[in-house]
Amino acid sequence: MAEKMHTPFDAIGEEKLHQLIDAFYRRVGQHPDLVPIFPDDLTETARIQKQFMTQYLGGPPLYTSEHGHPMLRARHMPFPITETRAKAWLSCMNEAMDEIRLDGRLREDFFARLVLTAQHMINTPENGVKGESS
Repeated sequence: MAEKMHTPFDAIGEEKLHQLIDAFYRRVGQHPDLVPIFPDDLTETARIQKQFMTQYLGGPPLYTSEHGHPMLRARHMPFPITETRAKAWLSCMNEAMDEIRLDGRLREDFFARLVLTAQHMINTPENGVKGESS
């Protein structure tokens, strides 16, 4: 009989993943580089992120079931995402990982995937956003 392959979602678990996303959005909601591109109330954003990250890490396809294919880059095009904002997003995630004590190889691999994703989301040059310097 074939053994079930364990996913990063299995290793983290739903509860800890939800703690991570909540810790992350507490930081996003206060980060000066990110506040301009996020809604004031992050409740729905966090709910959707929990669905996405569950699926992204190999858990049930919650995001796709409700929203269809992720199409991340297309869905993020309306928001001016600069390299500075991508780095700020990653910084918030790194701090959230510290807060919930996610560590070891699992953290390293997860964060490495997020770095690639954040870089892929960049769609605006630094000088293309009012109020930001290059």
